[in-house]
Amino acid sequence: MSKLKNHSSAKKRFKPTGSGLKMRSAGRNHILSKHTTKRKRHARGTSNLEGANLKVVNKLLEA
Repeated sequence: MSKLKNHSSAKKRFKPTGSGLKMRSAGRNHILSKHTTKRKRHARGTSNLEGANLKVVNKLLEA
């Protein structure tokens, strides 16, 4: 039987932490001139995955 593979795009998008997974905030790539300063400021940095999303991503990352 062949090797079970991880989900390659999920490996690049999510990083494990002590208690779960962290991800980059959405909406920070391009066409930022139309976004308000507040919207761009709150999208800075990283956020933690929670709930059902955490379960789905964990399943993608396990091999």
